[in-house]
Amino acid sequence: MATKHEQILHYIDELPIGEKISVRQIAKALAVSEGTAYRAIKDAENKGYVSTIERVGTIRIERKKKENIEKLTFAEVVNIVDGQVLGGRAGLHKTLNKFVIGAMKLEAMMRYTDAGNLLIVGNRTQAHELALKAGAAVLITGGFDTEDHVKKLADDLQLPVISSSYDTFTVATMINRAIYDQLIKKEIVLVEDILTPLEEAIFLKTTDTIADWLTYNRETGHSRFPVVDSNLRVQGVVTSKDIMGHDKETLIEKIMTKNPMTVGGKTSVASSSHMMVWEGIELLPVIDEANKLEGIVSRQDVLKALQMIQRQPQVGETIDDIVTNQLVMTRGKTKGDDVYRCEVTPQMTNHLGTISYGVFTTIVSEAANRVLRSYKKGDLVVENMTVYFIKPVQIDSMLEIYPKVLEVGRKFGKVDVEVFNEGVLVGKAMMMCQLIDRH
Repeated sequence: MATKHEQILHYIDELPIGEKISVRQIAKALAVSEGTAYRAIKDAENKGYVSTIERVGTIRIERKKKENIEKLTFAEVVNIVDGQVLGGRAGLHKTLNKFVIGAMKLEAMMRYTDAGNLLIVGNRTQAHELALKAGAAVLITGGFDTEDHVKKLADDLQLPVISSSYDTFTVATMINRAIYDQLIKKEIVLVEDILTPLEEAIFLKTTDTIADWLTYNRETGHSRFPVVDSNLRVQGVVTSKDIMGHDKETLIEKIMTKNPMTVGGKTSVASSSHMMVWEGIELLPVIDEANKLEGIVSRQDVLKALQMIQRQPQVGETIDDIVTNQLVMTRGKTKGDDVYRCEVTPQMTNHLGTISYGVFTTIVSEAANRVLRSYKKGDLVVENMTVYFIKPVQIDSMLEIYPKVLEVGRKFGKVDVEVFNEGVLVGKAMMMCQLIDRH
């Protein structure tokens, strides 16, 4: 039977898009305490189908798909620009395709304004009206209001008219930044994006026997399965090692490995891959906050996802991207003698104008990654990195990075990295990696 929390989430999910939600209303409708209702609403907000907007309240919004994460809803725009909704509240759940800055004559402005757009404009009532008729929402800058007939039109068309006290340039910058941040988040693939859901996952119950394990093993070719109790809470895992030497009628509960490693849906795929490589396991149970099984993720799923991420075009540059793009390689005479050069730009420095520690470690690990890839194609997982010392390096300095492979095996690599500035040693580090074959 579903818990009160799950019942509330299901109730919210069934509400129409654009519906206002309050703690008191949910508590009354489902006969739960206001504390329980509040926690469920916050969870729904984290899951992306509820949004809280200042001076508007909490509303049910359309759940975003992973591939559309870079599209903002008008509700999110209100939050970003500290806006006030003047009309068209029912359309706050809609997503905007692009924004248009209305700093031109009316006819030219309308040529660029299409359905699904957001027109950013000052105190120009006629522009507000024409944009709404074209199917676009309106963001009025400078803290101005609009005419009552425009507000009524916004309500009728369910297209928001938002007012913000910021100027046009600031508002456009804030929205652009939010879209950019969303693009970077899009690159980070989570376990929930790749897991095999509970309905399709194979798992055993504590009351099952080794005979059941043998059946599943024959059908799937897998040897590791999560073990759950009658409430679907994960109690352990069972592998081929656990069943060896036991009778077919032995209960799984008696031989399983208790307190297994698990991950949550919000764990990154990269982190899961590290756990799997480090522990040498092929499958991880995915659990929710109550330790209930939500699905499973296999090593194969994780490797496929990591390869897909590497093939995706970069859409939002992180600091790591900026740093690694600065690395330029000069080929050495023999294999492994490559030298990398990197200029210390203003973005790579701390408040004193010298290279930041985080940037230094990024340069070192990227150089080590690249040199290891010349020995062995595949994916790398950094096991550990030791920085022996680092001297202050001025802004605009040109660094020379010498990565030297000390050891490389089928599944393991060890690299020593020295960093020079104008012939002087300024940093030294050692890095150890796990090497993963691409199948």
